[in-house]
Amino acid sequence: MPKKPVASTPLPDPPAVSETAEQHFDRILSRDQFKTLKAVLDELQSDATAMHAAIVTTNSYQNFLSKLGYRVILVPQIHEQDCYSRLGPAGGIRAVLPVHDIATYSTLVTLVNYDSTVTTTTKSVDFYDDRLAEFKTQLMK
Repeated sequence: MPKKPVASTPLPDPPAVSETAEQHFDRILSRDQFKTLKAVLDELQSDATAMHAAIVTTNSYQNFLSKLGYRVILVPQIHEQDCYSRLGPAGGIRAVLPVHDIATYSTLVTLVNYDSTVTTTTKSVDFYDDRLAEFKTQLMK
C-alpha cells in the first residue's frame, strides 16, 4: 500500500526585528556612502530625533541646516590649511570638515562655527544636497 505524502507544516516566519526610528537613522547613516554626511551631522551636535524630523521635512541641505538652527554662509572658496589655525573658541571654528572629491579633483571644505553658522562653498552645498537626498531616500524605504 502506498504511503500518503506527509503534509509539510510551513515554518513560521522569523519574528520581525523591530528597530526604533533612531536606530534605523543611525544604521543608514553608518553606511560608507554617508561617511562625509555623518561627519557634518556629528559636528552639528543636534539630537537624532531633531535631525530625523528635519531630514523628513526638507529637500535641501541648506534648509536642513536651518531647521537645526544653523545659518549657512556661502563663500567663493575656503583654504583648508588656513582654517586649522582658527580652530577653537577664539578663532570661532568648531570643526573643519574637508571632503576630497575624486570625481571633481577638488577639496570641498565645510566649517562648523561656534556661532551656529556653517561656512561653505556652493560646490559643497551641491555635494551635500546629493548626499542628503540619497540618505533621505534610503531612510524612507
